[in-house]
Amino acid sequence: QVQLVESGGGLVQAGGSLRLSCAASGRTFSSYAMGWFRQAPGKEREFVSAIRRSGGSLLYADYADSVKGRFSISRDNAKNTVYLEMNSLKPEDTAVYYCAAGGGRILTMGGSYDYWGQGTQVTVSS
Repeated sequence: QVQLVESGGGLVQAGGSLRLSCAASGRTFSSYAMGWFRQAPGKEREFVSAIRRSGGSLLYADYADSVKGRFSISRDNAKNTVYLEMNSLKPEDTAVYYCAAGGGRILTMGGSYDYWGQGTQVTVSS
């Protein structure tokens, strides 16, 4: 079992930055792909970013087109934590952001993840 706890959400003005953190329990954190998804009111959950190991010490990261160049994902396996650095935030980034852990191949799909956090609210004002 893996438990995930997100933090770092809040209210920020457009153009501002936030860093989300997701702390995971369990000893097998490094073996999981970690993803961030978000869900805005009245909309479906959507993929934001994900990161996994890709051969040896290399890491593979993926981003939704809407956040490329603005968001950056990273992980610290020693701290069992994954981060999402969000810059140049826009009002359309407003959503509840969820952290997820899993072993599926297709990182952009929610079904690839087995564990989910409770979410953290990000609100970007115009």
